[in-house]
Amino acid sequence: MTAIYQESKPISSRQKYLGDKGLIVFIALLSAFAPISTDLYLPALPGMSDYFHVTGDLANLTLILFFIFFSLGMFVWGPLSDKYGRRPILITCLVLYIISSFGCAISLNIWYLIVFRVFQAIGGSGAITVATAIVRDSYSGKKQESVLAVVQSMIFIAPAVAPVLGAFMLPYTSWRGIFWTLTLIGLISLCGALLFSESIPSRFNGTVMQSMKKLGVVLSNRSFSSLLIIFSLTTITPLSFVAASSFIFERGFGVSEQVFSLFFALNALGLILGPFIYLWLFRHFTRSQIIVFSFIITIIGGVLVCIIGNLGPLVFSFALLPASVMTSCVKIPGTFLTLEQQKKDTGSAVALVNSFSLIFGTIGMFLISFDMTGTFLLGTLNIVVGFVCLVGWLIVKKLKVADIQE
Repeated sequence: MTAIYQESKPISSRQKYLGDKGLIVFIALLSAFAPISTDLYLPALPGMSDYFHVTGDLANLTLILFFIFFSLGMFVWGPLSDKYGRRPILITCLVLYIISSFGCAISLNIWYLIVFRVFQAIGGSGAITVATAIVRDSYSGKKQESVLAVVQSMIFIAPAVAPVLGAFMLPYTSWRGIFWTLTLIGLISLCGALLFSESIPSRFNGTVMQSMKKLGVVLSNRSFSSLLIIFSLTTITPLSFVAASSFIFERGFGVSEQVFSLFFALNALGLILGPFIYLWLFRHFTRSQIIVFSFIITIIGGVLVCIIGNLGPLVFSFALLPASVMTSCVKIPGTFLTLEQQKKDTGSAVALVNSFSLIFGTIGMFLISFDMTGTFLLGTLNIVVGFVCLVGWLIVKKLKVADIQE
């Protein structure tokens, strides 16, 4: 059977119930599933290992395996959303997320919790994949980039609010209460999915296997894959910080869970400001100039952490802040330029962008596990990632491997 794309009705006739503003808020909520599902219970992670009488490394598997299966899930949901549409895939994923969050809340031991976290990751991966695909479906050009920036800033509100909320929930509830909260968030998202109208402009009419093979087709696009690698590497540093943050602050610096959440929120504030800083910089500089500047600041931030990061929690937080700001700043043009290299198979392209980011982020979480309470390794990762990305970007620009819209 010949695989073709079946055209759908115009985008402007959709979103009867959500509207344009409601759609952006809905997309932001879906995109925040990864940070919400991890950062909300970060303050409870050390205490959780004590509750189950296991090591911190074993408890940390609830984070590492979450990101691994979150990444793998996107490889499946992206192509399937190109074939069956965004809405049915989204509803299926949210139902799975709700059921598995419920399972996490009632887990009797660490192994049950790990298993349910895997299924929670698989369900949540569909949410973030479809969210980015909806942006690509519904907007184009500068409007698409502006929406990506707004959504990205709202995404980073989750890491700022979630640990604070999680820490202040702990005196009144256990870590189980945090997973009950995630179940509720899943239910709210499902309500939004039921109100959402299909956004895909054309569906792939080939077989499921042909849909899955689209991942290889997109990946073989040299311009797409080169930018994919460069900008996926940038997630190594923020996710390594997420994995080690509670141990650095609570066990390394000896602060309480509540105080940790405030320091974590300070770093997340930098991530929130990044997209707004990018929109301001884009009025005065080209995308390429902003990208180069971002990588240089990341390197400088890493050097500061290595030199003075061990002097105290406040010094460490402010030393890391510049790198955090520029990591989120560079994410906007990185995502936009990468997706611009692939005009078709949006679901597959989005799946690769998101999954590669989390795969490299998971590598960062693994690397930081060699020193969970120290700051020097985290600073070193920022230096190495910033340098490698900077060199890679300059090579791509010089050799004109990709179509770079300045």
